[in-house]
Amino acid sequence: MTRKQVAIVVYDDVEVLDFAGPFEVLAVTDELSGYALMDVKLVATTAQPIRAVNGMQVVPNATLADLPHPALVLVAGGVGSRQALKDEQLLAWLQCASATAERVMSVCSGALILARAGMLTGLNVTTHHEVEGYLAQLEPTATLCMDQRFTDNGKILTTGGISAGIDGAFYLVDQLYGREVALRTATYMEYDWKPHNRAAVRPTL
Repeated sequence: MTRKQVAIVVYDDVEVLDFAGPFEVLAVTDELSGYALMDVKLVATTAQPIRAVNGMQVVPNATLADLPHPALVLVAGGVGSRQALKDEQLLAWLQCASATAERVMSVCSGALILARAGMLTGLNVTTHHEVEGYLAQLEPTATLCMDQRFTDNGKILTTGGISAGIDGAFYLVDQLYGREVALRTATYMEYDWKPHNRAAVRPTL
């Protein structure tokens, strides 16, 4: 089995749990599997340290240019997503990377960035409740499913606010590697994951 490259996109004023929660789920899954499944990295436009919400300093593992074709792409949210919407380099990278990625997932207001990149057209989506209206403006063809913890459109997943990214990450692990692997990670993390209560929305055929 080839180890999948995972790119978690961060930027100034990114929400900490948006990236740290999924990072922990995916990285611990890899750790418990003998580092054979996923190579999880925080990526940013440059290699310079970023300042997350409330002052946490984060040093990206790689730049966008270092990982042009990751298998999995995760876009975190936060108040900095408004500025990230204007980052043409990031938007271009997302469009290119998503073309070859197996899965693309947004957390919280990271959905705004996917919308700006033209990646949510006609999809079932969710996001943080405070940016619901903004997402509707950015992508009026999307169906907002704000009562859902996360949505699954086959390739693109969106999750609700902040902590919902953890459930989205567990869902990805379950889909990619199976229930046993996901439950082993949840047990290790002492996380009360409820796989039978997934609120995933499949596209209407």
